[in-house]
Amino acid sequence: MGAGAKQLRTQVVIVGAGPVGLLLATDLAKRGIRTVVMELRGFMEPPSVKCNHVSARTMEQLRRLGLAETVRSTGLPTDHSNDIAFRLTTTGVELSRVHIPGRADRYTDTTGPDGWWPTPEPPHRINQRFLEPLLARHAASLPEVTLINACEFTGFTENSQGIVAQAHLLGSGQALEISGSYIVGCDGARSTLRRAIGAVLEGTAVIQHVQSTLIKAPALLGRLGERPAWAYYSLNSRRCGTVFAIDGTQEWLVHNHLDVEEAEAGNVDRHASIRAILGVDEDFQYEVLSHEDWIARRLVADRFRNGRAFICGDAAHLWIPQAGYGMNAGIADCLDLSWMLAATLQGWASPDLLDAYEAERLPITNQASHFAMNHGLQKIKMRHSLPPALEEDSPAGALARAEVGSRVYDLNVRQFCCAGLNFGYYYDASPVIVYDGEAPPPYGMDTFTPSIVPGCRMPHFWLPDGRSVYDALGDGYTLVQLDRRADAAAAALLQEAERQGMPMTRLHIGRDGVPDVYTSDLLICRPDQHVAWRSGPARLDAAKVVATLRGDAAGPPPG
Repeated sequence: MGAGAKQLRTQVVIVGAGPVGLLLATDLAKRGIRTVVMELRGFMEPPSVKCNHVSARTMEQLRRLGLAETVRSTGLPTDHSNDIAFRLTTTGVELSRVHIPGRADRYTDTTGPDGWWPTPEPPHRINQRFLEPLLARHAASLPEVTLINACEFTGFTENSQGIVAQAHLLGSGQALEISGSYIVGCDGARSTLRRAIGAVLEGTAVIQHVQSTLIKAPALLGRLGERPAWAYYSLNSRRCGTVFAIDGTQEWLVHNHLDVEEAEAGNVDRHASIRAILGVDEDFQYEVLSHEDWIARRLVADRFRNGRAFICGDAAHLWIPQAGYGMNAGIADCLDLSWMLAATLQGWASPDLLDAYEAERLPITNQASHFAMNHGLQKIKMRHSLPPALEEDSPAGALARAEVGSRVYDLNVRQFCCAGLNFGYYYDASPVIVYDGEAPPPYGMDTFTPSIVPGCRMPHFWLPDGRSVYDALGDGYTLVQLDRRADAAAAALLQEAERQGMPMTRLHIGRDGVPDVYTSDLLICRPDQHVAWRSGPARLDAAKVVATLRGDAAGPPPG
């Protein structure tokens, strides 16, 4: 221990209090695990405005944590559309639009391309400026969570018993040493912890450059026509870009998409570009609140773990933000890791269970990053191939606008209604899933097939009493039984789980209203709603199943 350093003890040290770090701390607290969370910014200091979307998969997890209603009650005004409009300019002629219901109609309007989704929690459009304070206030209220703001993490040491993190308070300079069993870096693209564990980002360093500017423009809303949208894509020969409604009244985020060559030249006029994207002249008044220029990349760390240290979110992967899956992928990381850390700390799982985190999340991250990059490259290609007649007041111009409107809709509906990224991904090489030889169905950005193949997300359905099946699952493993014929097998699994000290809840629901995809009488669902095992024709080896779920590669203890 350093002389004069203030010493703290906890179970898990978390570096970074963005949405990923805060939800990791919240989920661990729900499981009774104590955390210390360090953050450079002050408490409730506004974050950047870069994240605009909470996916359905994330909303399902927020529902489990009791936060879905709180999050959904905030963001754009209740009656504000969540549509995506494709126009010549933000205020100009509309080419096409993707219909996404706003908060008021999100559960009742099924006419849009994501209205059919099999989930209790549709996606929600909310900027990080509104989301993060909700998560911070909630985490700060939990007795298991200690938030330390205005605190810089500088490094850590590790031994066989745990880790010691070093940090200092920015105001006073007070040194801190925080002892814990594990440390998790949720500290963003410039992650100190990623460097500390020797992880290296690999992939495509530059896809495109983006000038991002947050503006205050109260007069803009009145120029958007009778159907304001959440997002606007401006497509013209002068300047292409996107505009997002931040508060639905006067704050807007403008992304100016730059070619690599013009970005390197460094002579792109920010204000001229903003006006060209908006479609306004010099008389239009706006105020720049902030700007955060960035480079779209596809980079994934070569490892997500070293010993007792782990990385999640932007610390582990960076990619072009298509489908809104930057923050959401990070949340999927931390909620995959959380239950594994808790199981290990609670003593019912083998420490080898933690090997599953990298085995599961690194391949999925690579897949999602390629989906995002390929989609981004298609959009760049489209911007460079706009027909010359697009803005002409002529039959040729009308034909060009119809053609571009159809193309841009077909391309972008895939990312804004990305069912595959929400519900289709699976873990096919995990050491803590009991596979049975059947391959999971393939999925794309926008396509998927519900499945109970081990490793897939357990398909959602509504119980006869009106509850989501997810609401009936336990906090740990859940044995889902659909037929009385499986009573003996269920009893054997429950008895073996008790013998090996692994908590497992039994949920007997019968087959009333259960989708046909549930072809097994029994399955075991993990805390993150992925299928861990299902019954089949092979003889049940309950001891081996439970040992695998505990992460015990050596096999079950002797009976």
